[in-house]
Amino acid sequence: MSYQDIQVRIDGHIATIILNRPKKRNALSLNTLEEMSRAIKDLARRQEVRVVIFRGSGPVFSAGHDLKELADSGLNEYRKVFATCMNMMLLLREIPQPVIAAVHGIATAAGCQLVAACDLAVATEDARFATPGVKIGFFCTTPMVPLSRVVGRKKALEMLFTGEFISANEALQFGLVNRVVPTEKLDGTVQDLAEHICQFSRLVLGVGKETFYRQIEMSERLAYAYASEVISVNGVMPVAREGMAAFLDKREPVWPD
Repeated sequence: MSYQDIQVRIDGHIATIILNRPKKRNALSLNTLEEMSRAIKDLARRQEVRVVIFRGSGPVFSAGHDLKELADSGLNEYRKVFATCMNMMLLLREIPQPVIAAVHGIATAAGCQLVAACDLAVATEDARFATPGVKIGFFCTTPMVPLSRVVGRKKALEMLFTGEFISANEALQFGLVNRVVPTEKLDGTVQDLAEHICQFSRLVLGVGKETFYRQIEMSERLAYAYASEVISVNGVMPVAREGMAAFLDKREPVWPD
């Protein structure tokens, strides 16, 4: 596939989607969001891909929606942009591969939303995060959805009500990112994390990811019932048979994906 606003690279089992509008601070225009959706759908179908990484080109990860594009929009145009954004963010949850955000510079508004929507995130020490819509009379209601599900209510509301930046270390403390590293170690850390995940079965990673996001919205009793059924079915799959046999035989498994 050819793209205007993003680049897609596949190296072995790892795919990387690069936001490639550095002069626009990787703003998420309608076309960018549509291209991201196309790329995610394409990668979801590729059996060789086990991990997807998001990066931003230039000095920042993403400054959010393209305000120049939105400023004079009508209601239906707004609806189209935000429906497209919502569907793209949901795709990140629905594809079988774990998705990692590699964050540098700033991630604001929908850029922060993208970080929160990814399964995992690694940030540089100087990275900063914000949902600053309140400052321009445009509350970050859609970024609020994944943000409030990963950082907790109090911190999410503080970010939303004040619009102020939080540091990478605060993002780590409140669960927005998994790791904070020096800038020069970002690429290596993300690569190592992706390669570690790639050693496992793509099928099992997909089963686990789908189950996680379904059960997290359930009551504890219902979540247990659902997870118990999934793990029972998983146990009789050839991939689990092979994994357990390899463990008992003290050898590396050969996944029948």
